[in-house]
Amino acid sequence: MESNKIETGLGKGVLKNCLHKFGITPFGAALLLILAFAPILIQDEFMIRLLISSLMFGALAMSFDFTAGYINICNFGYAAFWGLGAYTSAILADKIGMSPWLGMICGAILAAILGFGLGLLTIRLGGIFASCMTWFVALAMMSVAANWVELTRGNSGMTVKALFDTVENLPYYYVMFAIVILIYLVLTYITKSNVGMAFRAIGQDLEAAASSGINATKYKVLNFTISCGMAGLIGGFYAHYIGVLTPQVMHTSHTVEMMAIAYIGGRGTIWGGLACAMLMIPAMEYLKDLMELRLIMYGALMILVMIFYPKGLAGLWQSLVALACKRNLFAKLFGADKDRPSEREKTDSTGTL
Repeated sequence: MESNKIETGLGKGVLKNCLHKFGITPFGAALLLILAFAPILIQDEFMIRLLISSLMFGALAMSFDFTAGYINICNFGYAAFWGLGAYTSAILADKIGMSPWLGMICGAILAAILGFGLGLLTIRLGGIFASCMTWFVALAMMSVAANWVELTRGNSGMTVKALFDTVENLPYYYVMFAIVILIYLVLTYITKSNVGMAFRAIGQDLEAAASSGINATKYKVLNFTISCGMAGLIGGFYAHYIGVLTPQVMHTSHTVEMMAIAYIGGRGTIWGGLACAMLMIPAMEYLKDLMELRLIMYGALMILVMIFYPKGLAGLWQSLVALACKRNLFAKLFGADKDRPSEREKTDSTGTL
């Protein structure tokens, strides 16, 4: 009996440590389980399609936040890497008959390679200058997509092969859900490692980080490569899900939307962007009569959050959890400990779902 209890305790301890390593509390795991079974319970094609869009923009916001929230560079050209992954997968499927699944991976690899190059371009730049450089590169990529008609069919639109031979959205939902989980786990693991600490140091004070021995060039290029590669992977899925591509997929307005979701969700938290997208995308859909004012509403919300509550929704949630757990209330549910956290745990707490 005692040995069984010890084994059970060890099993729970291993599971808890594993979840903490990837920034997931028991409450967060419960929410992910709800998302996993949501489409089966809903069984409404419109709602499932809305959930797919929410997950997709949530994944894009998380990947965007990996750069903006950690090395303090706002990649204004991020939508172009999303579009690059989409066009790469679509062209490979159309021209040489490659499987869309392999095409998605190729789109991610090509976007990562260009992200590596973009990281090199911004080595000596910081702040608004680096952001402008990313925007100029994105404008060039959008121009190529619009004018290379023989390859991309330009503004006429390119028809893309679907991932599944079905009109139902359920299979696409689970593919997108798997991509979201993969991106969240990878980004959270990185940000909780020594590499993530180096990213934070560069974002807070580049000169101080360099003087303490951190190779800023190496870490900036690594960050851009990973972030852009993930945008390419999501773009590959988008191409085979939506079915038609135009150069507008690379438009800056999409980057603004990703940026607003990431900032409102909580800059430097990773999961805040996903939580915000699950709220904002459905809300904007039900306010579609005001669609022309969508970017204005995003901008207004982002300004209000940055002025009055810079930590965003994730910071608000962490404050509520801290308040609930002040006397160990719901501590197990939220993954909090009675003991006082270490400095590193304090730093990582905002990155925990």
